[in-house]
Amino acid sequence: MRVRVEVPARRGYDPPAVPDDLRGPVTDRRLLLVAVGVRALSIGLVGVLLAFHLDRRGFDEAEIAWAVSAGLWGMAASTAGVGAFADRVGRRRSLVLLALLSAAGVAAATFAPDRFVLLAGAFLGMLNGAGRDRGGLPSLEQPLLASTTDDATRTQAFAWYHLVDDACLAAGPLLVGVAGQFAPDLVRGAAAQTAGLLLASGLMVVAAGCYARLSPAAAGTPRAAPVRLSPETRRRVWRLSALFALDGFGGGLVVVSLLAVVFHDKFGTSADVFALLVFGSRILNAVSHLGAAWLAKRIGLVNTMVFTHAPSSVLLFTVAVAPTFPVAAVLYLLREGLVEMDVPTRTSYLMAIVKPEERTRVTAITNLVRMASWATAAWVAGLLMRDVAVPLPLAIAAGCKLLYDGLLWAAFRRLRPPEEGGAKA
Repeated sequence: MRVRVEVPARRGYDPPAVPDDLRGPVTDRRLLLVAVGVRALSIGLVGVLLAFHLDRRGFDEAEIAWAVSAGLWGMAASTAGVGAFADRVGRRRSLVLLALLSAAGVAAATFAPDRFVLLAGAFLGMLNGAGRDRGGLPSLEQPLLASTTDDATRTQAFAWYHLVDDACLAAGPLLVGVAGQFAPDLVRGAAAQTAGLLLASGLMVVAAGCYARLSPAAAGTPRAAPVRLSPETRRRVWRLSALFALDGFGGGLVVVSLLAVVFHDKFGTSADVFALLVFGSRILNAVSHLGAAWLAKRIGLVNTMVFTHAPSSVLLFTVAVAPTFPVAAVLYLLREGLVEMDVPTRTSYLMAIVKPEERTRVTAITNLVRMASWATAAWVAGLLMRDVAVPLPLAIAAGCKLLYDGLLWAAFRRLRPPEEGGAKA
């Protein structure tokens, strides 16, 4: 005869319950965060090493800028492809494919024998020299992450997602910068920069492995027919898209890899010193998001977007004319403390002025416009740096962004979101 012994639970201890239907999604969410972390670390490494590596191998300023531009065009193409085909192919397969293509793109840039191989590899591999997380992979990760949560935990899940992303984007430059302080001759050498880029490529393979282990449920359901935008939404989206194109063009003139060219050419800045500068800027970017949310509650979303972004544009112009590296570095860090405050407020405003069922399509349109503008501007920046003056793209970027700020405030200051007393879309 068997005797069942009941073991009483410890007094005061109530073990957390994990619903059966969330056991798989919790694992998917953890795998996704690991993938995001290693991918962001890869992007951070490429952002600070790419320009120095290509310059050492004999590519000129224009060719470096064109490689960045080709990579941005590849990222724009991947964003469009995600919207059109990812849910039909499966999100898991799409994530793995894009991650492996990114790994190949970094490897191609590392060993490219000439400009044609470099540009082809940058486009097909979506080479991210911008130093920021953009393209098709985030467009897939975010809806997948939302599917692993319920209403009560969704905001917390996205908070962890962005925290991991920002922290690891900063960790790449920090790794290069700290290593350069202990072994400057080694880190500034060709072998070390090649090794760093190969590490970045390998990290994308690790991310692909994490994506491959996502559960079958992560593949999602077949995509429904796209939602038709209402006439009012179309008007708003096209006006905003035109403004975002102007702002994106200005941003494409000053992506991290091109800033590396400016600091290296004007001040002789080494890769490790520039990496520490980028690390500081990313930390300021992350902290500024919290400040933007606080400020928007007090002066409104549009006012926060404009009145933080405009001073950052003025500071960008001063970086272009700064006489010494310390002065330029301080001005650049001040600029980075303000420039990203319009990102969470811009996204929130866009979601507030369109209908809920229109949000996915609207986001795809505006992101694609911005990516295309970035890519075009990076190409133009290469010509300006080679044929006119290396700091000139920074001055033009400041003008574009100031014009964007003025036009945005004039066009949308009276269109308020519901939380500010406006009507719901």
